[in-house]
Amino acid sequence: MTISVWRYSHLALAVSSFLLLALASITGVILAFEPVSQKMQPYRVDTFSELTLAQTLPVLKKNIAEISELSVDANQFVLVKGSDENGKNLTAYVDPQTGKILGEPTEQSEFFQWATALHRSLFLKEIGRFFIGLTAFLLLLITVSGTMLIIQRQRGLKRFFTRIVRDNFAQYYHVVLGRLSLIPIFVIALSGTYLSLERFGLVNTEKISPRVNFDAIQSKPQRQLADFAVFNDIRLSEVQRIEFPFSDDVEDYYTLKLKDRELTVNQITGDILSDDRYPTAVLLTNLSLDLHTGRANALWAIILAVAAGNILFFIYSGFAITWKRRANRVRNNYSADESRFIILVGSENGSTFRFAQLIHQQLLNQGEKSFLTEFNKYTVFPKAEHLIALTATYGLGDAPTNARRFATLVEQYPQPQPVRYSVLGFGSHAYPDFCKFAFEVNQLLSRQSWAVPLVDIHTVNDKSPEEFGLWAEAWSQQTKLPMSVSSDLLKTPPPKLDTLTVTDNTRTAQPDGTFLVRLRANRRNGVTSGDLLAIYPANDHRERLYSIGVLDHELQLSVRLHPGGFGSGFLHELTPGQTIQARVVSNNHFHFPQKAPEVVMIANGTGIAPFLGMISENKQQIPCHLYCGFRQRASFTMYREFLEASQSAQQLTTLHVAYSREGDKQYVSNLLTRDADFIANVLAMNGVLMICGSLGMQKDVLELLETICQTKLGKSVSDYQSHSQILMDCY
Repeated sequence: MTISVWRYSHLALAVSSFLLLALASITGVILAFEPVSQKMQPYRVDTFSELTLAQTLPVLKKNIAEISELSVDANQFVLVKGSDENGKNLTAYVDPQTGKILGEPTEQSEFFQWATALHRSLFLKEIGRFFIGLTAFLLLLITVSGTMLIIQRQRGLKRFFTRIVRDNFAQYYHVVLGRLSLIPIFVIALSGTYLSLERFGLVNTEKISPRVNFDAIQSKPQRQLADFAVFNDIRLSEVQRIEFPFSDDVEDYYTLKLKDRELTVNQITGDILSDDRYPTAVLLTNLSLDLHTGRANALWAIILAVAAGNILFFIYSGFAITWKRRANRVRNNYSADESRFIILVGSENGSTFRFAQLIHQQLLNQGEKSFLTEFNKYTVFPKAEHLIALTATYGLGDAPTNARRFATLVEQYPQPQPVRYSVLGFGSHAYPDFCKFAFEVNQLLSRQSWAVPLVDIHTVNDKSPEEFGLWAEAWSQQTKLPMSVSSDLLKTPPPKLDTLTVTDNTRTAQPDGTFLVRLRANRRNGVTSGDLLAIYPANDHRERLYSIGVLDHELQLSVRLHPGGFGSGFLHELTPGQTIQARVVSNNHFHFPQKAPEVVMIANGTGIAPFLGMISENKQQIPCHLYCGFRQRASFTMYREFLEASQSAQQLTTLHVAYSREGDKQYVSNLLTRDADFIANVLAMNGVLMICGSLGMQKDVLELLETICQTKLGKSVSDYQSHSQILMDCY
């Protein structure tokens, strides 16, 4: 399969699944810490792995009045169910050596219950489980296609872990972390897919029913538990669950559910009554659960958390790489048929286009007709006098994807007039096939009757401006056309920044609390609520964006302080009177709709920030309704006074607040469900819904809106989005 097929497959799979994949990864990171916290409980004994049932069961029966069941969990905690000497029900962790009660089991925390439900089914029950299972399968395919791309990039499987040449941050770490995370991510995807198949009955995991011949049960010789041969042979670490006999009747027996089989044991003689091995599918299901959850090993659970976090980075870096490639799409002022200068580009990741664009632009600035295109789009150029070929090399000296057909096209389309050509190769000396394809192109052109060499082939190592300049100087001398090249020309110009003065900062004492920052621009620059403020905490290229609310001609940001947060930590430390350098990013699609008959604003957390400014600027008193969600009432306190005053001024019509951790424990979607008829009526009357906050909230709200639109309006959400009646700015 060609590299282009693997790449497009990889991209298509990532695009089609990135939202669910991001959600599954975030919850996966959270859930990976549950088994770690569980293993820190003091319920495991040091000699656990050495104990046999013959040593354990007699001690437990002596110290506990009645036992109905014993189980051993993934943490190797021994749990006993039964009753004490007073006849009260007993469920407790015990020391299997002494029978001492160590503690009682507690329910899974509400937070982990919530994260588990979201991770397994998106709160959509079986439909959600299907989509999560599909996402796991797509992740499996993404892992396979990504592995093939790395093999292609590294020139074979043997060089899989050899040095990666650093091109840019996103691409470099996409490959480096991809190699390091390959095995755990593959395990996550494969085990998740298998568990989904098992859940939907596509894997045969039939239950075992022990077959006991009651006529053959013996009541003699009577033996003590410690003398049962089978109990001496089985260690406690092999046990999943033991069901004790209900009575002293010989027909009641012990049922031992081990990790690989199920036994029934005569309670009087210790004879094995039945021995049934679990089907392979059952064993694979248990193994998949261990591997997918990390419940059996704390170190593996931490590895899973890191791998899930890396998936989130891959989503970002993958789209950053794709965006960079798209940004290099060719724009020409002149057609191929009228241009004197033809610039051909062969590039796998888009970096070579930057050099080609520089040449292209300088020729245009000098009034020359220049045409820039990819190698694979080579054709007849009737007025071409100069051909400049810039190309990288990929794989084992291969052509980049967009240059694979060049050799065939050159033979197919000879130029009708002499054309002077120059070849410039880009690569890295870290690879053994440095600029190999560029040399092949030069050889290919030298064999064409119409091609006339202008300068010798030049190569550029690691995008060196100096080496590029050597070619530019040689080419300029031959053509008598100036070609100015400097390091500055190859750098991205820094954005123009404004100076902002801090006027207020509420700060917060909580490590994950919310605080408000007020800023005043030193010059009026047309900022509108809903625009974004780009800040540069370290005065370098790293940028952080925050939604702006304009109140009293000042910019207000609502920020959640993240421990170690790059942007939030910087903003939290600002003091009144301090100045910062930042820039406003216009966000026209999320401005308050002045002509809408009615507006519904939907937010959670700090997503309320732009809406505060919009409400403040609603001087026309357009009917405006705010639905917002917070964790606790304390999170809403800082906004309450302003919103109540806005209601009194009729700038805000109604206010609806949901708290997810207090009271009825509602989410914004619960409020919208309650007011479904009202929401439908707003859309029917050409009103506008605006959504700002987390992507998780956006997803839930859009699913609810789809139901409302379909059932009450007979249309899809997309119909209202296309008419700008549903506006979103989520993160």
